[in-house]
This record gives sequence, C-alpha cells and structure tokens, in this order.
Amino acid sequence: MAKIGLFFGSFNPIHIGHLTIAGYMTEFTQLEQVWFVVSPHNPLKKKESLLEDHQRLYMAQLAIGDNDHLKASDIEFKLPVPSYTIDTLAYLEEKFPLHKFLLVMGEDNLYTLHKWKNVEELIANHQIIVYPRPYTPRPESALLDQILLKAKIQWAKAPLMDISGTFIRSGIKKGKNMSYYLSPPVWKYIEEMHFYEK
Repeated sequence: MAKIGLFFGSFNPIHIGHLTIAGYMTEFTQLEQVWFVVSPHNPLKKKESLLEDHQRLYMAQLAIGDNDHLKASDIEFKLPVPSYTIDTLAYLEEKFPLHKFLLVMGEDNLYTLHKWKNVEELIANHQIIVYPRPYTPRPESALLDQILLKAKIQWAKAPLMDISGTFIRSGIKKGKNMSYYLSPPVWKYIEEMHFYEK
C-alpha cells in the first residue's frame, strides 16, 4: 500500500513553508507522497479572507509543478461544507483502497484535536505525523491529554517554519515584495491577479 500524507489547509496562498514541510515528509519519513488537500472552509477559521477555491487549488498546482511526490487535491470541493477531516478520510479510503492515509499537521493543529469531529475514531485508525511550530504552547485540557495519549503520533524533525499566509497577505496589502516567501509561478500569478492587495 502506498503511504500518502494528507496535508490539509486553506493554502491562502501556498508558500515555501508548506513546500518545505511536504518535501521533508517525502524525503525523511515513510511517506511516498504528500497531498495538499485544499479546504473550502475550515470550521475553526473565518471564511471571509479566503480566495475562491479554484484559485487556491491552481496556486497549489503551480507551486508543485512536475514534482511527482506532491499532489494538489480538490477532494473536499466535492464534499459538504464545512469540511471535516473524518468525512474526507472516509471518502478517500473508499475511493483509493490501495492507499494508506496518514495525517500531516503542525504542532499548533495537534493541540486542537479535542475540538475535532469524531476524533476518537480518527486517532484509532490513522497515524499523525507532526512537524514542530514555533511559539506553540500546549493548552491545558484533560480531554486533549487523553486524546494525545491514545493517538499514534510521529514527531518529525522538520525545519521550524515561521511563515504564514496571514503574514504574506498582510505584506502584499502593504505593497511589500513578498516573492521571497512564494514559489516564482505562484508569486507571478498573485501579481497578475492582484490578489490580497485590498
């Protein structure tokens, strides 16, 4: 079975931090591929700052280029909104029975697991590969502690990436050159489309 890492996110926009993490996962863990699962709407995030789904997917495709180890997935566009990871996993397992799906997430997302839908089922059936995030205190929560004790977690020694979509969007809005944080085709597309300028 091919081991596929699912890297969920709004990718608004996809940046070099995302690519660095995904590249680390395919080179230094058991994962054969990482799929960027572009989420139409994260239930835990506000929606108004999101670009259209197809635009964020297209930027992910531009960033990946011809890299066979990475893939941009629109699977959640076909599912009810808001999207929940447990439902996406069930759909993918039915659609790709020869793949084994693992979750790739940042340390900050790991500490929100107690808020996830059907998290007990999720951690019982899926391994989680976690990459470190700077300035990530673990919240005090007995429920989270129980979940983390049961979960199959693999910590990856990936580089610390302190780059965020919020930082990039804010910089563009201020007229800054943010090309250093994005792959060249993505930056070119953002400039052509005048994304995040207002």
